[in-house]
Amino acid sequence: MCINYIVSIITGLALARSIRDSERGGRAQIGIIDNEKDSPDLMQIMKMVLGERRGELRDAIPDTKADELQKANVRLYHVYEKDNDLVVQEIATRPLTQDLLQHEDCYILDQGGFKIYVWRGKTSSLEEKKAAFTRAVGFIQAKGYPSSTNVEVINDGAESAMFKQLFQRWTEKDETQGLGKVYTTGKIAKVEQVKFDTTQLHARPELAAEQRMVDDASGEVEVWRIEDLQMQPVNPKTYGQFYGGDCYLVLYTYLRSGRPHYVLYMWQGRHASVDEITACALNAIELDKKHGDEAVQVRVTMGKEPTHFLAIFKGKLIIYEGGTSRAQKTMPEPAIRLFQVRGTDEMNTKATEVPARASSLNSNDVFLLTTSQVCYLWCGKGCSGDEREMAKMVADIVSKRDKHTILEGQEPAEFWEALGGKAPYASEKRFQEQVTHYQPRLFECSNQTGRFIMTEVVGFCQEDLDEDDVMLLDTWEEIFLWIGKASNTYERNEAVASAKEYLKTHPAGRDLATPIILVKQGYEPLNFTGWFNAWDPYKWSDGKSYEEMKNSLGDVSAISEIKVDLNNISLSKGTLSMTNLAGSSTASASPDYKSHFNHSDSNSYSNSSNYNSNSSSSLVHNGEGFYSREVLMNKTLDELPEGVDPTKKEVTAFLVLCLCSLTWNLVIG
Repeated sequence: MCINYIVSIITGLALARSIRDSERGGRAQIGIIDNEKDSPDLMQIMKMVLGERRGELRDAIPDTKADELQKANVRLYHVYEKDNDLVVQEIATRPLTQDLLQHEDCYILDQGGFKIYVWRGKTSSLEEKKAAFTRAVGFIQAKGYPSSTNVEVINDGAESAMFKQLFQRWTEKDETQGLGKVYTTGKIAKVEQVKFDTTQLHARPELAAEQRMVDDASGEVEVWRIEDLQMQPVNPKTYGQFYGGDCYLVLYTYLRSGRPHYVLYMWQGRHASVDEITACALNAIELDKKHGDEAVQVRVTMGKEPTHFLAIFKGKLIIYEGGTSRAQKTMPEPAIRLFQVRGTDEMNTKATEVPARASSLNSNDVFLLTTSQVCYLWCGKGCSGDEREMAKMVADIVSKRDKHTILEGQEPAEFWEALGGKAPYASEKRFQEQVTHYQPRLFECSNQTGRFIMTEVVGFCQEDLDEDDVMLLDTWEEIFLWIGKASNTYERNEAVASAKEYLKTHPAGRDLATPIILVKQGYEPLNFTGWFNAWDPYKWSDGKSYEEMKNSLGDVSAISEIKVDLNNISLSKGTLSMTNLAGSSTASASPDYKSHFNHSDSNSYSNSSNYNSNSSSSLVHNGEGFYSREVLMNKTLDELPEGVDPTKKEVTAFLVLCLCSLTWNLVIG
């Protein structure tokens, strides 16, 4: 199953169980539909409550093999001036070499309609730059590409990793040849953001072009913490410090053409309660309304902070694994903490708390070890001077103790003692030297749609490893296949074949002898975990898969206790009469439940219309009967039937989750 899909399922199961236990006294029956044909009775109940399905189902996702072949069809076009005329000429196909790009001209790199790049040479003329972009956009219509095809502007000297990997070899200006080490400002385990937003088709400064920044992050920032389901202002002195047990709202205001624009971030801690996450979404709606419903809303899950979110805190973003920033803390802060610091400047730096043990270290990064006496700055052999400087700034925030800088290999005994003793960590040569021409990429391999497909995961972290699937991690010199414990045999077999096909069709003409390494969930070696930020070796020790959660709810496939006499249900004049919706306590309509839970999609932008504080599928009881959703949807107070309280929409006391195909628009998003 795809990652966002299974996350929605798990969230839905958790919500259903919470409502059953906390609002229904554990008596409500939870019905789960894995396949519509296998659950006709539940489907009939859903149609009764939600109405008939509107519209046709979307077509199946196209086969990834054809998609990969399309990506491999790379063509390079030269845009230059000749006799006062602009010429666009095809000059090469895959594999491409870097020397084809001349600084005095512009080029169009067409990736078979999957993506189109416009490379602008440093000394190219303004006319060439304009013509290259115009022709690139024209390719979309001329070649019959989808209207959603992305055109990305690449500036000479500021090429993204996604662009560089289309060439056989990409050499940086200051790269050392032969023996010796070179430490650049990049990060080996950082993944470039893949840009699919078709509104971003305009030439921007280098940072905006690469990172999808809405501005230079110089606007105003306001932060609130969700406390007792309400917004509580955060002390500006602690802006940038986020705790995994809390949820936060971050309002960013910037000016464009003299007019204020807003970005509203909803940061959700990994250990925050369901109530806090729900309250965060609801308070975001109210805050958006106060600003004219003009805010762009961004749901941010812990560990998946977008680049602009990092930038607005000016290098002072610190993520604590657990706990809370509330004044009345119930648990004392640990005496020893370890933070992994990544970033080279104020625009991209983040410190993440990791388990305080030696195995958490990584030769590619800087770590801060705080104790009751001292704060150690541990500098791995692969870190750069810029990274060390940013770590020093973060150290002044996380600890007021004396700072001791130590280099990898020169640690005092007290350092290892604080970490509980020495232990192996990610310290291979590749973590000590920068690979400049390629950044690691993670793909999810799944047959959830009925076809085996591979989907890239951008900005990946450990949370993206889905135990129901196989994941492919490409680190250029090696291909890792991570086998989730709940993945099926077909996915495992197809993943190996697809890894070989992936190497064959790679635009850069990859070596087919590249090692393919199988890694089992829970037994990841250090040369695998080192590519992930803040790896937790105990993440899956207490976690439950979808099937385990499903089984923990009881015999959820049995619906014998949901007794609905459908013969006594009739529709008359828009009113749904359910005079005999009874037979057991689990099927009785309760007047206490108010449906209001709604998540936005992960890692997505949305406006306030994506959130609805009241479920459109609710049935409202007026003392005599039940009204259908058509009678109640999108109605003002004056348009509602007489006797209906708009603040109290009751629903029947059973919950139905349709999990196999997203054919129903559930309020959980």
